Amino acid sequence: MPKLKTKSGAKKRFKITATGKVKVQQAGKRHGMIKRTTKFIRNARGTTVLADADARIIKKNFLPNG
Repeated sequence: MPKLKTKSGAKKRFKITATGKVKVQQAGKRHGMIKRTTKFIRNARGTTVLADADARIIKKNFLPNG
């Protein structure tokens, strides 16, 4: 069976933590900040951890060697 390749778009967007969780940048901060509330912008700083159901998809299909 051939080796499984990592999706190159996924390796730029996701990181696997030491405990096996998937870290990702907060969404919704690329453009259109004028219509967003200050609270939304403040809460969308930094990174977040994906939900278990989404993390399972990422680890199985996109980052098999992660």
